[in-house]
Amino acid sequence: MRIKVTLSYDGTNYYGYQHQPGKITVQDTFEEKLSVILKEHTKTVASGRTDGHVHALGQVLHFDTSIKMKEANWMRALNSLLPDDIRVKNVEFVSDDFHARFSVVKKEYRYYITLGEYDLFKNNYSAYYEKLDVSKMKDATKYFLGTHDFTSYSRYVDKKPTIRTIYKAEIVEKEDGLEIIFIGNGFLKYMVRIMVGTLIDVGLGKKSATDVLKILDAKDRTKASKTASPNGLFLYKVYYKEGE
Repeated sequence: MRIKVTLSYDGTNYYGYQHQPGKITVQDTFEEKLSVILKEHTKTVASGRTDGHVHALGQVLHFDTSIKMKEANWMRALNSLLPDDIRVKNVEFVSDDFHARFSVVKKEYRYYITLGEYDLFKNNYSAYYEKLDVSKMKDATKYFLGTHDFTSYSRYVDKKPTIRTIYKAEIVEKEDGLEIIFIGNGFLKYMVRIMVGTLIDVGLGKKSATDVLKILDAKDRTKASKTASPNGLFLYKVYYKEGE
């Protein structure tokens, strides 16, 4: 039996989602608690990794088991064992051909920036800037839309496909800052954070909106801005085909 789990977590205290020897990760923590229920260690498969200190509202994973419990009981059992900064939001029985990673059709990331007065209580969940030119940043987002080679906006891409499609790139103004939304068919390592870092430089007047496109065309990581802080990044939702 294959079980699909939707997971949220506060990434502050974790070195990312995926297992890393000698470091505390979300995957290792989840699998440790799952093994208590299953009485043996069971590997899980996630939709993808998140970087150290990045958060998730809708990470998805699956695992296989012969143990039969109602979906609600699985969720209750897991949440009773997991630490307070990891929470199961949903448990669903799925067909054996569902794959948390390979069945993904879209992913949505959101990045949060606090503007104005510094709020130390938001430090782990947003980046902070006193002032940004939001109008120029909004203008710049349109250049990310469509299918491009994102070599300039990624790291460690040697011999890996770098073509990605961005379906949505939007900046929403909030009372206390900005919410930057990206939806795409996939994202390279650090890609969202490098795109955000470049948008921030546009907002600071260090780059122009059209520089976003020039950087894409350059296919050179050194042309883009520095990687934005992980604190403000959330894996918001993972999309699958209807019925999955």
